[in-house]
Amino acid sequence: MSDSNTTDFINPSTFILLGIPGLETAHVWISIPFCAMYIIAILGNFTILFIVKRETSLHVPMYYFLCMVAVTDLVLSTSILPKMLSIFWFNSREINFSACLTQMYFINCIAAVESGIFLAMAFDRYVAICHPLRHSTILTNHVVAKIGLAVVLRGLLLILPFPLLASRWTYCKTNIIPHTYCKHISVVNVACSDVHASSYYSLFVVFFFPGMDVLFIAVSYIPILRAIFSLPTKDARLKTFGTCGTHLCVIFASYIPVLLSSIMHRFDNTVPLYLLILMANVYLLVPPTLHPIIYGVRTKQIRDRLLSGITHKRT
Repeated sequence: MSDSNTTDFINPSTFILLGIPGLETAHVWISIPFCAMYIIAILGNFTILFIVKRETSLHVPMYYFLCMVAVTDLVLSTSILPKMLSIFWFNSREINFSACLTQMYFINCIAAVESGIFLAMAFDRYVAICHPLRHSTILTNHVVAKIGLAVVLRGLLLILPFPLLASRWTYCKTNIIPHTYCKHISVVNVACSDVHASSYYSLFVVFFFPGMDVLFIAVSYIPILRAIFSLPTKDARLKTFGTCGTHLCVIFASYIPVLLSSIMHRFDNTVPLYLLILMANVYLLVPPTLHPIIYGVRTKQIRDRLLSGITHKRT
């Protein structure tokens, strides 16, 4: 194995994922909360999909977008957790070169798709609050399907250059990646080729996806808040704002961990590597865990349907 780590090669047959360097002895203990989060994410998001499918009153744009978020959360967590747990439990560190690039692609692609769905949900709230009488005619099922397809295609196509560029690089330094998954920057760091094109494109993607999406979401909430505060009674304002509260909670749960991770990477010379890796896992795994909990607690229709199902089983 040591020879393959130092020999020049264009495409290594495998990469070696180290997990969390510096915390190898604690891998089993670290796996417990991550495994718990994965179980909650799987059960919670499948529950959301099941309830929306069964409850015809929930067949409206807001819940269609919610189901899209649930699917992306399932794909994202499943792209990361099984391999991570195999590293922690069985010391299975090898990952095929193609599998590594595929994992890198799916992680970035799903993150981009989910960001687009949040923007679509903001548009849904804008239409519902600012133009309530036209909501059903503007956001028809056909329009929602088109929006969903556009969001998915945007993510698929704009992330595609990442694995295509990485597959053409030479990896003459090492095939060891000090991480729990094939993060794009980690693959870049072990390449010997000129990676400037990939670096510039990464900056463009960061600006185009979360940057522009967050900007448009913020802009959409200006007329939303104006419409809410123009309502005549406090109860009406609180009730209307409550319909946006779930969306805002989900956005904060998704973007705050990313922001904290980005801040920590700015001080990567002083922050221990294991903290950076832990944070990189947290910002990908916490949102899929929190999303179904947020929707279950804050969305009355889902909460009532879930409670009625539990009550029915007990009786």
